[in-house]
Amino acid sequence: MADKKKVFVSFDYENDKHYKYLLEAWDANDEFDFVFSDKTPTEINSENIGSIKAGLRKKIREATHTLIIVGKETNKQHKDHELIGYRNWINFEVAKSIEDGNRLAAVRLEKSYSLPKEIFEGKYSIVEGYTEDNIIDVLDRAPKN
Repeated sequence: MADKKKVFVSFDYENDKHYKYLLEAWDANDEFDFVFSDKTPTEINSENIGSIKAGLRKKIREATHTLIIVGKETNKQHKDHELIGYRNWINFEVAKSIEDGNRLAAVRLEKSYSLPKEIFEGKYSIVEGYTEDNIIDVLDRAPKN
């Protein structure tokens, strides 16, 4: 088995959290080829944007890869977008992942869903359809930033 990957998962918590839970189930299977570490901060509903940013930055730096789950609401503008400095938390996470040199891998749930704007600032791999094989493949193909 290849070296395990440390993966930060970027996703829309309100609408796509069940996909993250599925990753956890797959990770329990020894055949799944990456280390899944839940990087979702519990303080996401905090009013302290600075604390959220600091928590996310720490977790992104611990990862080698960032897996972006691209759902219907991936580009929805967050109410605190001005304080975040990006359209939403996903775009923040992608931008910081590029800064930190993480490999970017995107899995688009449906072909019509738009990628986060910030992904185009880096190099990335993409796959259509959320399956275990697709996720392993897209993570393996993710280029260095």
